[in-house]
Amino acid sequence: MIGAGNIGRGFIGSAFAASGYETVFIDVDEALVQKINERGEYPVKTLSPDGTAEETIVRNVRAVNGNDQQGMANAIALAEICATAVGVRALPYVANGLSLGIAHRIQTNSRPLNIIVCENMINAGETLRSYVNETLPADVLPVADSIIGYPEAVIGRMVPIQTDEMKAGNPLRICVEKYGFLPVDKAAFKGSIPSIGGMVALDRFKYYVKRKLFIHNLGHAAIAFLGLMKGYTYISEAVDDADILIIAQNAMRESARALNVEYPGDMANLSRNIDSLLYRFTNKALKDTCARVAADPIRKLGKDDRIIGAIRNCENYGFTSVYISAVGAAAALTLEKSVDRLDDVRPLTEITGLRPNNEAFRTIMYFGTICASAESRGGDAVSALRRAAGKMAGDYNIL
Repeated sequence: MIGAGNIGRGFIGSAFAASGYETVFIDVDEALVQKINERGEYPVKTLSPDGTAEETIVRNVRAVNGNDQQGMANAIALAEICATAVGVRALPYVANGLSLGIAHRIQTNSRPLNIIVCENMINAGETLRSYVNETLPADVLPVADSIIGYPEAVIGRMVPIQTDEMKAGNPLRICVEKYGFLPVDKAAFKGSIPSIGGMVALDRFKYYVKRKLFIHNLGHAAIAFLGLMKGYTYISEAVDDADILIIAQNAMRESARALNVEYPGDMANLSRNIDSLLYRFTNKALKDTCARVAADPIRKLGKDDRIIGAIRNCENYGFTSVYISAVGAAAALTLEKSVDRLDDVRPLTEITGLRPNNEAFRTIMYFGTICASAESRGGDAVSALRRAAGKMAGDYNIL
């Protein structure tokens, strides 16, 4: 398990261990690696919206320092299954260790190895494959392409930043929500597909990737950015605000309409998915913060990411995206207020990839002026944004 952070320990690694594997974590955090090796186990606590909690102990685990390239290569060469959960920007940095492990594996055996790529991006598997192949010896490449699979996964489990209160004296304790469904791309596996608790290998996998990004991540971001505008600390507080809920739910449903055209016949499931997500966002026990979910606004305003990507998907199928544009305005305002803390300062057109004459871009800018005007008068910018979006959207308000 490359990455021993919240998803690595709190979801994928614990699923590996529960399925009978010895789980080897690879991470560059030396203190974390040392603690895992000292204890050989760690607790995972699941927290439900109804206030119930359950703790399990994940055993038969050890760790390797990610800076020890040979140690990492040895672990990969012997692995039955592998996964990454390091964050999109860190993928290039794990490629060298992976390529060393793959080359070593090919020299010693020809068993297939599947590397489940647990990152929030479209085409994450092919992206990691390209990074690895760039560093593989030329004579190894043909074999690697035949036995190394890079199936993507959709990570739906929410894992907040772990507070001292959550750790309760154990620095390895991870608190997570109970949801544990792990869709993976069936077509990308090489050889047999292993049996791992919660993992379901699916056809039509791109649909699940887009559903995660353009509904789950979009709705989560909406609540976070709007929550920050209104001064809320926690996601669970923000989703209880009627103005925020209306914008978030309508944005998710706008995106669902386009997905239902791209992948026909699933609107009922999409609606249930939205309702389930909005309920999961109310989980007070997670103490998930708006600041965490809204972090890195430049990436989240990227042309293929959760907000602008959803807008472009709506445009592809002839749908308007008024409420998604309202989320874009909230994200842009958050970016504007944090610009003094960012090294990357670029025009919004460059960040989003939208032209100034694009209808959605004009809508985002218009909503930005609405919010700025409300704030200058000491009013509620989110309420003003909700009213403006409702007026523009007309007849498809959900609430």
